[in-house]
Amino acid sequence: MQQTDWHAMEVDDVLARLESSVNGLNSDQAQHRLIEYGANILPERRRRSLVKLMLHQFADLMILVLLVAAAISGMVGEPQDAVVILVIVLLNAVMGGVQEFRAENAVAELRGVATLVTKALRDGHVISLPAEDLVPGDIVVLEAGNIVPADLRLLKSAEMQIDESALTGESQAIEKRSAPLTVNDTAIGDRINLAYRSTLVNRGGGRGVVVATGLETEIGRIAQLLGAESGVKTPLQRRLNRFGRYLALVVLVICAVIFVAGLLQQQPVLLMFLTAVSLAVAAIPEALPAVVSISLALGAHKLIRHHALVRNLPAVETLGSVTYICTDKTGTLTENRMNVELFLVDGERYNSLLESPASLACSELRTELGRALSLNNDVALKDGKPSGEPTELALYEAAARDGFIKSALELACPRLGVIPFDSESKQMTTFHRSGNEVVAYVKGAPERILAQCSDSFEGAVTFSSEVVLADALQLANEGYRVLALAKSHFSTLPVPLQGNDSDRNLSFLGLVALIDPLRSEVPRAVADCLSAGITPVMITGDHLGTAVAIARRLNIIDATTVADVVEHQQTLSGQQLDKLDDKTFSSRVRSIRV
Repeated sequence: MQQTDWHAMEVDDVLARLESSVNGLNSDQAQHRLIEYGANILPERRRRSLVKLMLHQFADLMILVLLVAAAISGMVGEPQDAVVILVIVLLNAVMGGVQEFRAENAVAELRGVATLVTKALRDGHVISLPAEDLVPGDIVVLEAGNIVPADLRLLKSAEMQIDESALTGESQAIEKRSAPLTVNDTAIGDRINLAYRSTLVNRGGGRGVVVATGLETEIGRIAQLLGAESGVKTPLQRRLNRFGRYLALVVLVICAVIFVAGLLQQQPVLLMFLTAVSLAVAAIPEALPAVVSISLALGAHKLIRHHALVRNLPAVETLGSVTYICTDKTGTLTENRMNVELFLVDGERYNSLLESPASLACSELRTELGRALSLNNDVALKDGKPSGEPTELALYEAAARDGFIKSALELACPRLGVIPFDSESKQMTTFHRSGNEVVAYVKGAPERILAQCSDSFEGAVTFSSEVVLADALQLANEGYRVLALAKSHFSTLPVPLQGNDSDRNLSFLGLVALIDPLRSEVPRAVADCLSAGITPVMITGDHLGTAVAIARRLNIIDATTVADVVEHQQTLSGQQLDKLDDKTFSSRVRSIRV
């Protein structure tokens, strides 16, 4: 299907272009389109048999020279040499073929997942059908926990958040809307009215019309790029091929000289031919391929012990020639989960709510902050494990770690009502019975919460919204996602509950800073790369500030601020990359780190 700026189009225009409607396609339309566009699958390369993989090992100049030498040895009456050479060649083929066969089997097992079933509108009714049967124009129903089965232009979004880390590297779930975007040239990660294949619905739900399936999806285009990549020989393979050509040429020249010199001395033709062939067989290092294969197999075995999958033996040697490593951030350098790293209370940073406080008032403030984290939270236990939206799950775990257990607190302060989070108010409020009054806990974006705060909790500390906003901005520049929490009291439960009630005279409690934490082994790995002269480069779809903060923690960059990084041209965005020609890119690429 032709590339279209679906994100910039009105919903009605999208449906008209796809010849669909809000009731979806009928069965006949779907069947015809399935024939026209094909199944919604990403085709896999045909797996090669063990025999083919072993035969592929003979496609090497050195091996071909050895086979010729073995044939000649057999013809001139040297069967022992011929047998030794053939055994060595077969050993090389078996070792390489078996290694590649095992690797392909492992890759196939990784791909072997259950068939994805999705809900779609057909003939005006919601039905369940295999995702591979979806076609452009189908209306798909999305719910929390669903994997998006195709690229969709959203028609409706009810507080829907989608984890797009599998495609863009963005560690935070994206709030989705259905309204068209005004800018056509928008990066994939910023197209908030599109849902992409293989991403995960974390929260809420909605409906979308299929705009691309199979290889036409964004993830499908990546698969096409990978499939179109031609095989590249490793440095060792290139050197061995070059050595084989030179050796064959030198041996042939020397044998020809000796053969001609013998004939000029009136030596028998057969004798000189046998002499030249014997010299050729002796000059060829028939043990070299076996020695190389054994060395690479030992390297592959060592990597396997470290849970690395080696698909081709020569790839082991390639690692020794690496000078740059380009790595994803989310899920590779980081754990792909949100984690509360610090709290900011009364201008002071704390790693735990249990740390020794600067004052008694601050201690009370942190206690109330812990209660707010635990109670203003929709995380629930499923099969004995906490389950919920990643940010709330991180807040729940941080509170529990410091002794604020939600189930125990709710016994003393049962929930009476809730105003859910939405993209307009950017906050969530829960109401709880506490003695003879109602307590409201609020969390959300600092600029929205602080605009409603008149003081700090019970006047315990000096409060200045300007100072707190500056602290929140500083945390955001360090790569954190920042939330503010506040509290209010009511004599009775407000009715009706309204999400835009900005005159609550909230009491500010504190700021919470979250981040996707580094994997424990990553700092050492990056340090080892740097000490070995290997330059690590982070490639991610995350926001610049977050990416730079993680890169700075790992010493991938040494600048102190985002502005310094940009000034030294250590970052490059996708839009900037698209505008560079090859020459300009080649001149800049050595300085780029993010």
